Amino acid sequence: MTGEILFLCHRIPFPPDRGDKIRSYHLLERMAQVAPVHVGCFADDARDMGFAPDMAQMTASQCVLMRDRSRVAAGLKGLATGQSLLVSLFDHPGLHRWVAQTLAERPIKAVVTYSAQMAHFVPVLPQGVRFVMDFVDFDSAKYAAYGAQGFGPMAWVNRREGRVLLDFEREVAERADLCAFVSEPEAALFREASGLGPDRIVAIDNGVALDYFDPVADFAAVERAAAPLLVFTGQMDYRPNVEAVESFARETLPAVRAEYPEVTFAIVGRNPSKAVQALAALPGVVVTGAVPDVRGWLAAADVVVAPLRIARGIQNKVLEAMAMARPVVASPQAAEGIDARDGDHLLIAADPAQEAEKIVALLSDRDRARRLGQGARARMEDRYRWSATLAALPDMLFGSPPAVRAA
Repeated sequence: MTGEILFLCHRIPFPPDRGDKIRSYHLLERMAQVAPVHVGCFADDARDMGFAPDMAQMTASQCVLMRDRSRVAAGLKGLATGQSLLVSLFDHPGLHRWVAQTLAERPIKAVVTYSAQMAHFVPVLPQGVRFVMDFVDFDSAKYAAYGAQGFGPMAWVNRREGRVLLDFEREVAERADLCAFVSEPEAALFREASGLGPDRIVAIDNGVALDYFDPVADFAAVERAAAPLLVFTGQMDYRPNVEAVESFARETLPAVRAEYPEVTFAIVGRNPSKAVQALAALPGVVVTGAVPDVRGWLAAADVVVAPLRIARGIQNKVLEAMAMARPVVASPQAAEGIDARDGDHLLIAADPAQEAEKIVALLSDRDRARRLGQGARARMEDRYRWSATLAALPDMLFGSPPAVRAA
């Protein structure tokens, strides 16, 4: 046995039903194939906490704590101590104690930390214990972008967070053996910001569960009218998603409806914010909230849209739609980290006018839309199976790929 793994996540990595959980779940699944994994993580709510017994089937041990620090309390502490607000929000003495105990009692040979805010739980490690930091996204750049676009107190908070978090990210990267990002463009940006090279900063692409997101899989169909259907999927209290659907519903959709007056835009995803709920009052907009299975909505869509204006890394929503063989119109930001060709696998539109133009063109040429969807599925099969994107993970953790343990 090579050793055991300590895996720290900001959100319980089970089940894979939202963007950040999808990657962490598949990391956990792959690591559990090669060594016992001890998981320390947070639950956002009672629903999350309820998944702990199921996750226990995959773990050697686990510590799942309810995240109970409010944003106001975290903000005040962060401002008082000079700490990143994100790091302050995800702090808990109980997890510090559990990490120390696990490192003392178990033969841990690799510590894997998922997302920047969990790195402060990693103490100075003994010789021979490898520290792998999966930043996923370049988070400080996201906050800097928010600060640059906004105004008033929140813009100041975001600019400050961008600066402080970047300093923290650099410090973490200096002490980690290896840092991973969700795409090569994200990794390249951080190499430039940190001064570290490709031997320390690498990309681990997201994948997609192709047997699940498959147009011929067994899932419940969504009843829909004969009118064209446009679909957006995502966690609908997440700021980039909220801004994306607001822009699309108010700027892009009216131009599409000028050509196709009966077209419907469905916003599909849990926890729609008040701003998202208000969009249901607009002509042609439907807000579903949480749905049992997003595949039915994807399969029903004539076009899936991803009009994000601020986006980092790889968008799972785009990979899933492409795996379902749907034609996708995405912003450059949403498509940036995906290894796919504009025009062959998806269409890229830079602004609402281009979005409307390309959507109308697809609605007017169903054969082209079908070919685009087929090309999307083929690209996912060629490039984005999780088994392929995580093939190098054991070597990153232990220096050489251990044999897969028997189930």
